[in-house]
Amino acid sequence: MLNTFYIENYGCQMNIYDNELIISILKKNNYYYVDNIFMADLILINTCSIREKAETTIHNRLLYINSLKRKTSKIIGLIGCMARRINSNYYFKKKFLDFILGPDQYRELPNIIKSLNDNRYFSNIILSNEETYSDIFPTKIYNRNKITSYVTISRGCDNMCTFCVVPFTRGRERSKSPNNILKECKRLYNMGYKEITLLGQNVDSYLWTKKNYIKKKIKKTSRDKIVNFSNLLELIAKNIPNMRIRFCTSNPHDMSIDVISTIKKYNNICKYIHLPVQSGSNRILKLMNRKYTRLEYIKLIELIKNKIPDCAISYDIITGFCTETEKDHIDTLNLMEYIKYDFGYMFCYSHRKGTYAYNKLKDDVSIEKKKKRLKEIINLQRKHSYEILNKYVNTIQEVLIEGNSKKDKNYWFGRNSQNTLVVFKKKNEKIGDFVNVKVLKNTSATLIGERIK
Repeated sequence: MLNTFYIENYGCQMNIYDNELIISILKKNNYYYVDNIFMADLILINTCSIREKAETTIHNRLLYINSLKRKTSKIIGLIGCMARRINSNYYFKKKFLDFILGPDQYRELPNIIKSLNDNRYFSNIILSNEETYSDIFPTKIYNRNKITSYVTISRGCDNMCTFCVVPFTRGRERSKSPNNILKECKRLYNMGYKEITLLGQNVDSYLWTKKNYIKKKIKKTSRDKIVNFSNLLELIAKNIPNMRIRFCTSNPHDMSIDVISTIKKYNNICKYIHLPVQSGSNRILKLMNRKYTRLEYIKLIELIKNKIPDCAISYDIITGFCTETEKDHIDTLNLMEYIKYDFGYMFCYSHRKGTYAYNKLKDDVSIEKKKKRLKEIINLQRKHSYEILNKYVNTIQEVLIEGNSKKDKNYWFGRNSQNTLVVFKKKNEKIGDFVNVKVLKNTSATLIGERIK
């Protein structure tokens, strides 16, 4: 009889959160989590589909895990975003997998495991319009120091960006109950956690009502029963004033002045917003089905900076999207020059099967051009990051200590409100302390300082 399980995670913070949900579900059914693949009777691979490289990595990993399966009686399950995209017949025929499960069917795991035998394979990848796992408190395993944790506030996405597989792998957008979110955050605080990050594919479109949390039915509900993202932020900030709050990810066309005002109002809400732009070209933005223009995006940044001058802004940029010209690329570089982001995440475009771009647009930018443009974006961002971090020199920053510096165990590392990495020499502090650090110098990614009283 199976009684031990192991989860291997690929992908974003939401996958990490889902891992902890699964652990809670299985532990309640008398399964025991182990952190060693060789000790597990059941191996779960939690997958990501956002880029082709992720799927290739997972396929190669399955080749290795299959060698373990042949030598033992281990059960192998593939779960998460890749479930809807994988060729189940191929993997079942090759006996790489025993079951495949989508992100909305995790409650079914115990029954599925019990029903498996040598002659039976199972696949369930139905997407739900209601599942939010609101009643399940995740078992925290990834931060045993109890410093930072994730809390998912919504699942799925309705935006239908032409390059993105998320609506097809995680389904329509639905929001968790604000009371359950607050309860989860309070529980984390009482366990000793110092910081939470609220997660959603698009947190700013969070919307919940007492009768229905699916947006398309919102008109049937009176306004006084609606909780939006700014209301949720304020609810958590007021009720847990000593808990640091972050959130990710925002979509520019959904961010409201109310959210910006709430961030400004509460000291425990970090002064940092991740605001993906994807491209600086209006033509490419339209092809991507991003529901804002370059000018509208710039005005939003200016509004944030006017309201919260010390707010850090980061971004996502995809370079080499279908039909992108050198002029489109220059538009992106010019936007970066104008805004001067604190830092960013930049990627070459990956043609994803099932998306509108895959079906209707040609991936006609060569890999050489994609890499060249990506390098130019990275180099420009390094320059801007250094210039911005240099302005912190001789300032005092409140830093939450997260652990030992990777480069020198005599130094701590932590982050300030703006999500900037700060390192400083150890004295008598401990992990989880909030301390004041005077910044002495910087690199393009790190502030280096000394503890002050």
